[in-house]
Amino acid sequence: MWWTGELEVKRKMTASQAKTTTPLAAIILAAGKGTRMDSDLPKVVHKVAGKPMVQWVVDAVREAGADRVILVVGHGASIVKNEIPNCEYVLQEPQLGTGHAVLVCKEALADFEGNILILGGDGPLLRASTVHDMVVLQENTSAEATLATSVIPDPTGYGRIVRDEQNKFSAIIEHKNATPEQLEIHEVYPSYAVFESNSLWACLDDLKPNELTNEYYLTEVPRMLKDSGKTVEIINAVAPEDILSINTPEQLNEVELFLLARNNSEAEKTT
Repeated sequence: MWWTGELEVKRKMTASQAKTTTPLAAIILAAGKGTRMDSDLPKVVHKVAGKPMVQWVVDAVREAGADRVILVVGHGASIVKNEIPNCEYVLQEPQLGTGHAVLVCKEALADFEGNILILGGDGPLLRASTVHDMVVLQENTSAEATLATSVIPDPTGYGRIVRDEQNKFSAIIEHKNATPEQLEIHEVYPSYAVFESNSLWACLDDLKPNELTNEYYLTEVPRMLKDSGKTVEIINAVAPEDILSINTPEQLNEVELFLLARNNSEAEKTT
């Protein structure tokens, strides 16, 4: 099933139409080395359309109303801090997966109660409107988590979103673990999530490492919440071209073309 109608409705929402009151913090995962970038620079500081790729993400979450922005840093931490000022920084060392990357921020957010947005620093096509729509749904439904999804023509390699009989969240199934039937699903999870802070920390405290990799995966948290009877919402709020992230120089060039085209289009609308 293709939920394009939901996406079109949500994309028409603006901050003036639906304001949120719950405090919002953003955790941006920016610790990776980016070995396939063929560079000694940390991946997230490579420039796309004139500024570091992670700066686009920082700007989007701030525009969407994030009160605090935390960068999880690791490889080249000092470079990231110098290139991306005016954020909070938490060092992830060693790097034991996405769940661990979020958990190292627990102390920094010890005095924070509200919603926590979590996303990668290598997706500069993120739109503030996507974040806003997620947060509005989270607040309006009093959910413990809200996941943004995208329906794309070729879902190869992406985690699939499985919905239940009520069209609600059931599971995130990694491509390599999917059944033939699940591989036919075109709705995917591009790793944009909002969590209620207390529920997030409770799950992460109980999160077990993967038996094969010994890493802690954030994608387990929505399942943990659902299994404990909590509400997990999903919203098809990401345009197919927006889910592109950057791992190689070729992908950087592709994303830059999309970003420049979008910026030119938006500039024309304002003139």
